[in-house]
Amino acid sequence: MRNLFVLLLAAATLQACSQTKPETENEAEAAFQTENTYGAAFAEENIISTAQLQEAIGDQDSVQATVTAEIVESCQSKGCWMDVKLQDGSTMKVTFRDYGFFVPVEDLSGRQVVMTGTAKHEVISVEDQRHFAEDAGKSVEEIAAITQSREELRFVADGVKLK
Repeated sequence: MRNLFVLLLAAATLQACSQTKPETENEAEAAFQTENTYGAAFAEENIISTAQLQEAIGDQDSVQATVTAEIVESCQSKGCWMDVKLQDGSTMKVTFRDYGFFVPVEDLSGRQVVMTGTAKHEVISVEDQRHFAEDAGKSVEEIAAITQSREELRFVADGVKLK
């Protein structure tokens, strides 16, 4: 799997180097995506639901998986994160490995997504929660109401496919 990723990364780098310089940031982003795939390309194999992911991670620190989910909310500022629905009605924050790619800033709520990467339990600081709330366009009152850190399931995606 790692060799395949390195090969794909090398191919993408060679192709990017052979193209003329994009004139805008949007054109630059387009060079790193194909159709509705963002980040690393991956095969849609051994896909699990968020319920199966929650079961698989249990008390482990982290788990590698390819997961399908429904998007509840996404970053409207830069496209640097999205929240997906978990079986119990809560959400899981999805970020992108090393901020290496972004998803469209359009409203993605209700769309299905398949993503591959690492799930892990994390404690989210008040500062980070407020930052995400700002990105989502929450009101000043909603942002000010965030006063405690919380533990949640997070997913760091290597690749994302929007359906």
